[in-house]
Amino acid sequence: METMRSYAEDIDGGRSPSVSMLSEVAAARKITIVGGSVPEMASGQLFNTCCVVGPDGEIKAKHRKLHLFGIDIPGDITFRESDTFTPGQEPTVVDTDVGRIGIGICHDIRFPELAMLYRSRGAHLICYPSAFNMSTGQLLWDLMQKSRAVDNQLFVATCSPARDPNSQSDFVAWGNSSLIGPFGEVLAAAGHEDATVIGEIDLSLIEAVRANLPLETQGRGDLYRLVDVERE
Repeated sequence: METMRSYAEDIDGGRSPSVSMLSEVAAARKITIVGGSVPEMASGQLFNTCCVVGPDGEIKAKHRKLHLFGIDIPGDITFRESDTFTPGQEPTVVDTDVGRIGIGICHDIRFPELAMLYRSRGAHLICYPSAFNMSTGQLLWDLMQKSRAVDNQLFVATCSPARDPNSQSDFVAWGNSSLIGPFGEVLAAAGHEDATVIGEIDLSLIEAVRANLPLETQGRGDLYRLVDVERE
């Protein structure tokens, strides 16, 4: 983590090799890309940032990670992102040629309120570029993806770096990128090695699932409700 600043990119200033590459590919292939995440330097602060690039090569949305990960398991791992990164301040929902997408980064997936907010704003899919470690990956990776999908009756996609068992770093990624359907079904999944995975998203499934199991009408708004602070 201590080297992150040396890799930081100036996205707003147009000096981001990663975003330039994504823009070139998106424009050449006429596709929308949710571009993982990169360390972004802005106003002297370091953010963990994901850019969504449209088929014209332009940035359609930029999400700065909202929830900074911290863990302390004696004898296993101690890690605090807040020692390095600044949290973002806004949730991100973007309309694309493939539907309305909510964006989260890694630890953002642990917070059901964010996914609920994205559903309330009409998202069909939530994308979480992530890098769970070997401890949290084994315990929580599958569970978190399926929980966010099932609770909100939408699709969840995660993309993780492949695992490198020979890495000299203290951090080894869990891998196992996935696409999860609104009933928690695994529609596509990679293992822990480098892989390209293709999955199909049928938005009509969302309508069917919500019609068959109308959670919105079964909820108890008299006892609890989601407050969208930004919209309030």
